[in-house]
Amino acid sequence: MRGFYIGRFQPYHEGHHAMVERIAEEVDELVLGIGSADDSHTTHDPFTAGERIMMLTKAVDEFDLRTYVVPLEDINRNAVWVSHVESMCPDFGVAYSNNPLVVRLFEESGIEVRQSPMFERDRLEGSEIRERMIRDESWRDRVPDPVVETIEEINGVKRLQHVSDSDSLERYTAEDESVDDPSIGDER
Repeated sequence: MRGFYIGRFQPYHEGHHAMVERIAEEVDELVLGIGSADDSHTTHDPFTAGERIMMLTKAVDEFDLRTYVVPLEDINRNAVWVSHVESMCPDFGVAYSNNPLVVRLFEESGIEVRQSPMFERDRLEGSEIRERMIRDESWRDRVPDPVVETIEEINGVKRLQHVSDSDSLERYTAEDESVDDPSIGDER
């Protein structure tokens, strides 16, 4: 069976990694959907889709699991979002998410959804990791080693620090807005 797991993966962190490890016990193949693939170079979404593909591909290589990484652009139309996902991805039989809107949309489309407990959510949250990068605090222990290597290769911390200086207004409005697009994934 093939499963589907979506997130923004900004960056892919140990919480995501624990979820993929759990999913690997239940499916033979996994589609990893990179939500908000069209966004990059902001404090909310600093990494490009290509950079996130590198992070995920390298990090999940340790699992005995055929994996497909698919970038998914935001469409901002919840009623057709699942159809959009299905049109961009290989077929899958089960979706994994803890995002209430994602769960609802998949269930309304007749797709089985499996949820799991969050892994160290207070420590493993994308926004917290990005803030640590901006403040030049410890963050490497919160992401798999291949992700550290990718972020260092692309000079991602420097980029994030730079865009946090130049888009401070966006930084506060993006985090304060209520975003309805489920492709944000589970790590708001």
